[in-house]
Amino acid sequence: MIICSFNPAFAHKLILHDDSHRDFDTALQIPDHKISWAIYENLGTNEAKFYTFDAKKGDSFYASIVIPKIEGLEEYSPTMTLADSENQYRKKIPFEGNFPSKEFYEPFGQVTYWERQEIKTEIPFDGKYFIIVNDEKDQSGKYSLAVGIIEDFSTIDFVTILPVAWFETKLFVNDINSILYFVMLMILIITIPIFVHIIKNKIKKQKISID
Repeated sequence: MIICSFNPAFAHKLILHDDSHRDFDTALQIPDHKISWAIYENLGTNEAKFYTFDAKKGDSFYASIVIPKIEGLEEYSPTMTLADSENQYRKKIPFEGNFPSKEFYEPFGQVTYWERQEIKTEIPFDGKYFIIVNDEKDQSGKYSLAVGIIEDFSTIDFVTILPVAWFETKLFVNDINSILYFVMLMILIITIPIFVHIIKNKIKKQKISID
């Protein structure tokens, strides 16, 4: 985990949520649309997820959707829409490529993803904006929404945010085995020194009793 956490391929800070962002009023707040964020989602049939951020006219904006390479999701492709709160701007971004699409491997979580649609645009005017991801094909599945391109990790993030992100990534792709292996490793790391200490104390006591 320590080695992987320093790999520059993992550029996104993970935004955790309680899955309640189902409409404009409950939209999940993105703190700064320029910073690189990732949001893991499960999306049911005919469902939609909402995200919101504030932006200034002329700001560069980037967002994309990727799908974890899991059996059954080869042709999964929810629609992404960017809109402002005043209904003056609305841009729908469906996936228009071929399935299962280009793959990329993310070393931090050891996960392969299929690339879907992305948007690179300039914000037309000041205001509040929304990203809506919804199912238009009677499909359910998983996706990761990425927003922003600026990497913003502090030293403390490598021992706080990134370990949590690793666990969330494994849960997201249903990789329970990796979590179990990690827990077992941590148990060994903790118990072996204790066991060694106990053995040393026993040896020491035996020497004292012999003397």
